Amino acid sequence: MNYALASCPPSSSPRSPLHRDATGWKPSPAGPSITEQPVRVRRILRLFRPYRGRLTVVGLLVAASSLVSVASPFLLREILDVAIPQQRTGLLSLLALGMIATAVMTSVFGVLQTLISTTVGQRVMHDLRTGVYAKLQQMPLAFFTRTRTGEVQSRIANDIGGMQATVTSTATSLVSNLTSVVATIVAMLALDWRLTIASLVLLPFFVWVSRRVGQERQRVAGERQEQMASMSALVTESLSVSGVLLGRTMGRADSLTRNFADESERLVDLEIRSNMAGRWRMSTIGIVMAAIPALLYWTAGMLVQFGGPAFSIGTLVAFVSLQQGLLRPTVSLLSTGVEMQTSLALFQRIFEYLDLPVDITESDSPVALPTVRGDVRFEGVDFSYGGPDGRATLQGIDLAVPAGSSLAIVGATGSGKSTLSYLVPRLYDVTGGRVTLDGIDVRELDFASLSRAVGVVSQETYLFHATVAENLRFAKPGATDEEVRAAAAAAQIHDQIAALPEGYDTVVGERGYRFSGGEKQRLALARTILRDPPVLILDEATSALDTRTERAVQEAVDGLSAGRTTLTIAHRLSTVREADQIVVLDGGRIVERGTHDELLAAGGRYAALVRRDTHTSQDTAVAVRAVGSTSSPL
Repeated sequence: MNYALASCPPSSSPRSPLHRDATGWKPSPAGPSITEQPVRVRRILRLFRPYRGRLTVVGLLVAASSLVSVASPFLLREILDVAIPQQRTGLLSLLALGMIATAVMTSVFGVLQTLISTTVGQRVMHDLRTGVYAKLQQMPLAFFTRTRTGEVQSRIANDIGGMQATVTSTATSLVSNLTSVVATIVAMLALDWRLTIASLVLLPFFVWVSRRVGQERQRVAGERQEQMASMSALVTESLSVSGVLLGRTMGRADSLTRNFADESERLVDLEIRSNMAGRWRMSTIGIVMAAIPALLYWTAGMLVQFGGPAFSIGTLVAFVSLQQGLLRPTVSLLSTGVEMQTSLALFQRIFEYLDLPVDITESDSPVALPTVRGDVRFEGVDFSYGGPDGRATLQGIDLAVPAGSSLAIVGATGSGKSTLSYLVPRLYDVTGGRVTLDGIDVRELDFASLSRAVGVVSQETYLFHATVAENLRFAKPGATDEEVRAAAAAAQIHDQIAALPEGYDTVVGERGYRFSGGEKQRLALARTILRDPPVLILDEATSALDTRTERAVQEAVDGLSAGRTTLTIAHRLSTVREADQIVVLDGGRIVERGTHDELLAAGGRYAALVRRDTHTSQDTAVAVRAVGSTSSPL
């Protein structure tokens, strides 16, 4: 049983990500196992299509290596049957040199084909990693709120990493061994067809065994990758800063350790099963193949005894040499087939992500906005997350936010405030009506124009494990040091950064945990200020600030808002008194709208919210004074 951390979003099953039906994104139900959803080999081969030229070179090297290697037994036959019995020293030396040259050429060809095939394989893995990452960047927020981060990481790291042997060496090994087997069998037929039949009589049995082993390993490989994804998710959740804090403060560190040990134990069992699946059957093939020379000697003796033509020593030794040379590529070919069947489970998991439908896409003929006034309108907007009850989150929203004006959105928790603001930058798409920017439906705008036009500062501040300057420049990579410092100053955070020993080169730590909540929010505000968007969305951006800092940041926000369109989602109503327009949401509908004074005079929902906010602030102030009066001086 996994211990769910309270700070983590609901996740999907570790077995598969999400599926989408008519009501939206949902965790995939338990269905057919991964081995019951076959991957078309043709699709895998398409991954190598961009590298056809290099693969052709590899094929030529493989063919040359196979042809050269089968020449050695014929040289050996001439040595035993001609050069040594007839004491022809010159011929003997020439044949010996030929055998040495054959070995050298085979080695050189092998090194070259390994270099090229490994390069191609690594490029294919790069393409897969990049493709999966790019696809995930296109997925809607609903996908990430329902899928564990560790599951996503496992697909990119473990699954694609597990395919390394397949894409770098298995394909080449398959071609190389197949060519060697064909060339060797042709050479064996040239020496004696009867001994060839005796050598290959058990081949169908070997193929049947290898297919059974491959199917067994494929099933176990799917289970193993799912278990690795589960472990990765557990590590990501429990060993993050939030996870460690939660585990220790709840006294669950030992429980989490035991849980991880249980998951690891299951992985050990699956790893053993994966490595031992069909091992005895494959060993049987090796034993039989190794015993075939004895069968050949016995067959040759029986043929001579019953009146057949005698075999020369050179022919018999050369044939056994070829047969022994056939042992390695045949066993390797059968093992390659097993590995390819095993890798199908990994390809299936990767293709599951690559095949996920993308909800939010760019228009076929996207509109670019070189300049943005910032006029935002909501026209008959409906939105639903597609829950099982089908309840709409927003209904019939009609709003006009003229360019350069400010709109404040207030309401109880769950009334749809953040959802409404997220429709402007297309973090979600409306399910009814439309949202326009400068008269153009945001769904018709190209992504580049929309991202330049709209900036968002959310209540969930995210900072990368990088320096302060690098975090700020994420909004504008080419920003100068002066621009970075000016943005920080506007957000009332420059002095704190400058006071640090390393200043703007200070590493913020994972998710910015070296800074307080208020400092992180001011850094996020500075990052958006640096981007300088015409439309600014503040989603409870001052929620983690104390009253004094809030006033200072609000002054910076007021200065930043001048001349641009601002949508503010606020919990503290004191921050939205000066807004040009205030709307009150309740149950996804607009129940009131007007200015602060107009809504107070109306005595409705907004007035009630203001009274509640005022009482809360007064109670807090009384509590602070009481604590201060009872505190002893330091």
